[in-house]
Amino acid sequence: MKPRYEALAQRISARFGDSLSPVESICGELTYELDKQDLPGVARALRNEDDFGFEMLMDACGVDYLAYGQSEWQTEEATSSGFSRASIPKNIVPDADEKFDGRRFAVVYHLLSVSRNYRLRLRVFTGPDNPPIVPSVIEIWNAANWYEREVFDMFGILFEGHPDLRRILTDYGFIGHPFRKDFPLIGNVEVRYDLERGRVAYQPVSIEPRTLVPRVIRDDNRYSGQLKDEQ
Repeated sequence: MKPRYEALAQRISARFGDSLSPVESICGELTYELDKQDLPGVARALRNEDDFGFEMLMDACGVDYLAYGQSEWQTEEATSSGFSRASIPKNIVPDADEKFDGRRFAVVYHLLSVSRNYRLRLRVFTGPDNPPIVPSVIEIWNAANWYEREVFDMFGILFEGHPDLRRILTDYGFIGHPFRKDFPLIGNVEVRYDLERGRVAYQPVSIEPRTLVPRVIRDDNRYSGQLKDEQ
């Protein structure tokens, strides 16, 4: 990590203490994790206080950690199936009494200090709430307006305090959230123009669920461990 970022990390540690937990980075970037109830206060301090000055929210994105770190390619034989987790339709609208894994959904905020040329990343997990909810930061960074709407549309994460939280990418009446890892790849409905009714009509999707990427196990001299060791 560059000395100037090490100095920034020290100031952040001194100011926020245990409220921010550093996340290990292999590329020298500063990333911190915090509880969602602390997000508004921390975000406001990072924007307003002279030691930080993160006046710009560059991006806010959702993450679904379902099956994170689980390899679907660990096999000793070639098969006709592949990366097929989402090709089987599942319940995309969980029962109201169901709770999520507390570390399944997260929102990641990318901050920029134009005046000091610093970048910083914050990560907030939504907890077990169903639906997942985090506080909105639109009153701190107005750019959060569209970002939070996109995260809501794609991941189903709600932002408490957002003045106009509605879908921004999917069609009117769309059911589900396409970037959840339990959402079927083929979708649930398809759209066509109905000549008799003179309007667009929705109908159940007619595409057959299928695996697009087969597993292929290559076992020849190009993949020999001995050759790899010699390189």
